[in-house]
Formats: sequence, structure tokens, C-alpha cells
Amino acid sequence: MTRHRIYDTSFASIYPHYVTKVEKKDHTVAELHQVLTWLTGYDDEGLAEANADERTMEEFFAQAPAMNPHADLITGVICGVRVEEISDPLMQQIRWMDKLVDEVARGKKMTSILREPKG
Repeated sequence: MTRHRIYDTSFASIYPHYVTKVEKKDHTVAELHQVLTWLTGYDDEGLAEANADERTMEEFFAQAPAMNPHADLITGVICGVRVEEISDPLMQQIRWMDKLVDEVARGKKMTSILREPKG
């Protein structure tokens, strides 16, 4: 199996695209950080460090303080693929993050984005 190029891409090179995406749709960096924190456990300082030290996407997720135990509730299509059907754990985490950022940009309610189990 070939290694995906995104794994070796720095978080710092992707983060500005996320910022642009949400701000273009009149949303804030604070909202972006809220979903990134929910997913990974990084706080604002941790996200700043991840940007500054140029860690790869693989390192970003490997060093995540606390992946959200409810992340598997993220469903839907990103890049033409259903995120819940991705078998590679790292690729799934990356696509979860993409999906959350898309939902912020589309203006979905934060209570829906930050999934919680029913009951």
C-alpha cells in the first residue's frame, strides 16, 4: 500500500486554508479552533505550537492530547468518500477534521457539529 502524501504534509501548510475557508463564509477562527479542540484536544496554544513546529499531519494526530471518543459519530461525504467507511485510521482522522471544517464553513450549528451520543 502506498503512503499518502498528506501524511507528510505539515499541519501549518493546511491550517491557513482552513482559516480562509471559514472566514470566507463569515465564520471565525474561534469557531475553527472550537471544532479542532473538540476533535483533537489541542487548545489554542497547542494549535499554535503545531503550526510553529511544522509537525506533519501524522505527527499532529499522533501527538493529539485527546482524540474525542465520539469522533466516530462524524458521518458524511468528504472528497467523494464517506468518512465512516475509511479504513485507514490516520486518513479517517484527517477526513474527520476536513468534514468538521466544512460544516463550520457551511454554517451548521455548533451543537450539531460537536457530536454527542444520543441518550
